[in-house]
Amino acid sequence: METGVPRYAGPVTPAQLSTTIVDALSTLVDQGDLALTDGVPTEVTVERPRQKGHGDYATNVALQLAKRSLVQGQGTNPRALGELLAARLREADGIADVELAGPGFLNITVEAGAQGQVAADVVAAGASYGRTATLEGHKVNVEFISANPTGPLHLGHTRWAVLGDAIGRVLAAAGAEVTREFYINDRGVQMNHFADSIIASALGEPKPEDGYAGAYIDDLAKAVEAASPGIFQLEGEERRTAVRAKGYEIQLAEQQAQLDSFNTHFDVWFSELSLHDSGSVPETLQRLKDLGHVFEDGGALWMRTTDFGDDKDRVLIKSDGELTYFASDTAYYLDKRRRGFDHCIYLLGADHHGYVGRLRAMAACVGDDPDQTLDVMIGQLVKILRDGQELKLSKRAGTIVTLNELAEEIGVDALRYSLARYPADSPLTLDVAEITRASNDNPVYYVQYAHARTCRMLANAADLGMALPDLGTEFDPSLLAHERDGELLRALAEYPRVVASAAELREPHRIARYLEDTASVFNKWYDTKECRMLPQGDEPVGPANLARLVLVVATQTVIANGLDLLGVSAPERM
Repeated sequence: METGVPRYAGPVTPAQLSTTIVDALSTLVDQGDLALTDGVPTEVTVERPRQKGHGDYATNVALQLAKRSLVQGQGTNPRALGELLAARLREADGIADVELAGPGFLNITVEAGAQGQVAADVVAAGASYGRTATLEGHKVNVEFISANPTGPLHLGHTRWAVLGDAIGRVLAAAGAEVTREFYINDRGVQMNHFADSIIASALGEPKPEDGYAGAYIDDLAKAVEAASPGIFQLEGEERRTAVRAKGYEIQLAEQQAQLDSFNTHFDVWFSELSLHDSGSVPETLQRLKDLGHVFEDGGALWMRTTDFGDDKDRVLIKSDGELTYFASDTAYYLDKRRRGFDHCIYLLGADHHGYVGRLRAMAACVGDDPDQTLDVMIGQLVKILRDGQELKLSKRAGTIVTLNELAEEIGVDALRYSLARYPADSPLTLDVAEITRASNDNPVYYVQYAHARTCRMLANAADLGMALPDLGTEFDPSLLAHERDGELLRALAEYPRVVASAAELREPHRIARYLEDTASVFNKWYDTKECRMLPQGDEPVGPANLARLVLVVATQTVIANGLDLLGVSAPERM
């Protein structure tokens, strides 16, 4: 076995190349060859070129900086700046060539050894590969679903169950301290309607007006009786209070179990009722009064949200003395801020579009800058088709399709991935047959199969006695020199940037689309006979075979890490 193979310290990823370019600009400025009126940027954009023959990476930094730069004391154009920068970059370790193209684009080719080092870096990092410190120091609260505890979770909650969880995962991968939170709407008249519906079912009476229907109410009535025998023999308000508490406890536990089985986990289940029991609401009202943002009119207490862009002022206390939901919302926001969250993300349904302005105005009324502390995301509706017909009815819930029913029919992985691969603000129609088909036309199958293929390849390698080489002494990255090797390495190197972008923009669908592209690149590599990992026939295992073994493990790692950010499994067999 070869030892002492070369190690490469040069730039091998877009992020590292960005740093190299920034350093080159700084050197040119320090030497007096270049002046930048706004100073040297802290980072530059480096991307994979769209066309073959344009190098491994490309940047338009010369075009971006030309208007505010001077080369040797004179005005410049993008090509003049590009030539100066290209000459400097050609001297950097790990860069094989820099070509100036068009009006000032830089096409960068890295040395095979430097590029091949990506595979070793991925393998060494393992499950942590792709994680960054971009959002380190940020404490973020992500609130999503927040359904009433009066029934099972349904199709309307499913999209946020996936996206809210995935957003939390990508934020954490970018270094943020994330708390996923479910706000339990356990205060209000709906809780009495809930209790009255359970009582009516237990006593064989008609459901009350504004009550809840569906077989789940009958099931709840039986569960409440089993948990508290004799509870329905109580009278009047005592019975309603007892049934409301026990029914709430059982239904909430079911919602929690539903979400756990769907691979969506919450750190905090926050009770709206606790806000009022703790005195947070009166404290909030007093704070608003002290800040001068409330007024009385018509016997009601109002928050003057129009001062901060809302389309109308909002009632906090009605003329009959009843608190509004907006009073609770304001107290809840302040509670989050008191718990140390410097950024609060709300994920709301399509019917809550009007909440964006009022929540932003609310944050401003309590003294915050909503651009810094608040992010309100609105998700569009999802339709599920089976045999060309929209799923609307539920055997258990009467008028809704429950999350459990969807997961059982479609599968957790297929449903999660299909919901995660689209932006939240795009209406979505999914066909059961399409998203459950075991075909390369099905994106979740395509990505999971690529992972399973790496597992099979590694099992075959183990059968031949191949073991992962020591990355420091036995792995030669320069042997990953084929064009297909380079394409796969560049795809793997792109992963940390994709994660950081998905976190910054709150768009986990970027992870899904990246995984599909990377699976495609891997499959093309797999089909290239010059890139075979296993020795053929009686050939001995050579350094090139071991180098590609490292590349396969790196690919497996990236696909598994990406699927994990979507809450989707990475199967070893399909």
